[in-house]
Amino acid sequence: MTTIFVAGTGTDVGKTWVTVKLIAEFRARGHAVSARKPAQSFALDERGTTDAELLAAATREPTTAVCPPQRWYEVAMAPPMAAAVLRRPGFTIADLAAETVTSPDGITFVEGAGGPRSPLADDGDNVAFARAIGARFVVLVSDAGLGTINAVELSVAALSGFETITLLNRFDEIDLHERNRAWLERAGHSIATSVGQLADQLEARIPAL
Repeated sequence: MTTIFVAGTGTDVGKTWVTVKLIAEFRARGHAVSARKPAQSFALDERGTTDAELLAAATREPTTAVCPPQRWYEVAMAPPMAAAVLRRPGFTIADLAAETVTSPDGITFVEGAGGPRSPLADDGDNVAFARAIGARFVVLVSDAGLGTINAVELSVAALSGFETITLLNRFDEIDLHERNRAWLERAGHSIATSVGQLADQLEARIPAL
């Protein structure tokens, strides 16, 4: 069993889109795949297309297996803040880790919320949670345009101790995107510019796959 934590450099970088595509890629390669979302917050008009629902559709699991019902928060804020606004009980990183039951076989993608240092529970952020579930590998999703280098450098530094591969999402073969990729690779980062490349890099790093 391999657990891969999926983080973003921030919100709206396409974490869930990338995870869904990555799940489809690994399924096409013959791997058993599951997905988990420890907690999610969302606007009411997103119901039906929340992260957990999209991930469940990709893996063909029940939505309640992807994200426990008590961790759905109908306010678009960080999960612990949303829980407070909704006057629901607080929760800890240990609570989320205990509820995140990964698959005993194949690959489990566990998607966080926001950037690495975004609050995920009352007492910790995405980095603390990734450590609590024993993840070794991290997929970091970033935009490819302006601000990419700073966002990736800060996020990878926060994820110290993990084997991190960065996907430059929405990558086009334009000068800025190419220069960002080259700069980050010269700085020692593992970079992918497509889901196929990302899957190749993960397969090469994980002997059990």
